[in-house]
Amino acid sequence: MEDNYALAAKIRVRYSETDKMGIVYNANYLDWFEVTRTELCRGWGKDYKEWEAEGLMLPVVEAYCRYKNSARYDDVVELWGRVADLKAYSIKFEYRIARESDGKLLATGWTRHGCTDAEGRLYRGEHPFYKWVLSVIGNEREPQT
Repeated sequence: MEDNYALAAKIRVRYSETDKMGIVYNANYLDWFEVTRTELCRGWGKDYKEWEAEGLMLPVVEAYCRYKNSARYDDVVELWGRVADLKAYSIKFEYRIARESDGKLLATGWTRHGCTDAEGRLYRGEHPFYKWVLSVIGNEREPQT
């Protein structure tokens, strides 16, 4: 996949994820977005559990999914992701989900997350997660507040 997307995981569609037509139910794509960003962070060297233990929370504040083609029971799907936008107070992940067997794009989408402390207060200035993501994505820009 192009444009700085990283392969975060491959999963096989379970029967329970399909509807009566044998097609993956639409809400499951949002679950797959979560798997993608969790595995991206793990692949970058620090998982969500560690960040939460340090007091950082990343509540979803916006989500979008565009369905392009159907995934079906037993398909292996590839979960691709990247950081699309980063500010001290928010992060936006973009996703592409593709079928492994033919590379067909199944869905695209994004989620935006607030960067808060454990009490739900939004970070306004630099914090360790923000600096870490900057180092991971190789962004040399000045911190935004």
